[in-house]
Amino acid sequence: MSDLVTRLRRHNWRITPQRRVIAETLEGSHVHFTAEEILERAVERMPELSRATVYNTLNEMVALGEVLELTLDGRSKRYDPNADHEHHHLICEGCGLMKDVHAMADPVDWLPGDERHGFAVSRGSITYRGLCPACQASQQA
Repeated sequence: MSDLVTRLRRHNWRITPQRRVIAETLEGSHVHFTAEEILERAVERMPELSRATVYNTLNEMVALGEVLELTLDGRSKRYDPNADHEHHHLICEGCGLMKDVHAMADPVDWLPGDERHGFAVSRGSITYRGLCPACQASQQA
């Protein structure tokens, strides 16, 4: 059984065959698919799966806090199943590839007191940007 399915069951969320296929499509440590990419992959396993089911299921997973919805740089929303552990993101400015990165320290600690503007800061998120190896190679060609 997938880790995401296990986490969803803790919410007493009914795991239908359609929901299972969608959750299993999201398995992996560096998965950041768009809803359309999830649909494409999921219909390979369940051809009758509808676009509406994928979108509704993703919205429910996000509402449960088990999947993160990411919107970065005006690109399509991406869905990150690794909501169960703190991490940051590394994004290719060329192709949009996104990878999880795990910092060794809490970014909240990096924010000086005078830059908090009276906020009680509870968490921080960092997005690193650059070019992936494939985009670097294509620029050099």
